[in-house]
Amino acid sequence: MIRKMVKMKLFAGNEEEYERRHNLLWPEMKAAIHEHGGHNYSIFLDPATLDLVGYLEVESEEKWAQLAQTDACRRWWDFMADIMETNPDNSPVSIDLKPVFHLD
Repeated sequence: MIRKMVKMKLFAGNEEEYERRHNLLWPEMKAAIHEHGGHNYSIFLDPATLDLVGYLEVESEEKWAQLAQTDACRRWWDFMADIMETNPDNSPVSIDLKPVFHLD
């Protein structure tokens, strides 16, 4: 497995809504994540900065990148675009974080 971590940004005042939407994650989105090799996915919020930090494990970078082409993912991006920073295609603005230490 490949460990990945990304940083995203939430708009102020949307902390509860972001959590609510993820607690109701669509079954088709869950299935798409798993079908594209995503496992052990967690997102954390820094309430002081509104930074979202996502951690997940993927089977391969190529397989994971294909998730962005699915209907479920595109609809999820559109659904989330009003509460977080996004690119013109509504994908989240995200920064890959560089791994510097790991301990099993």
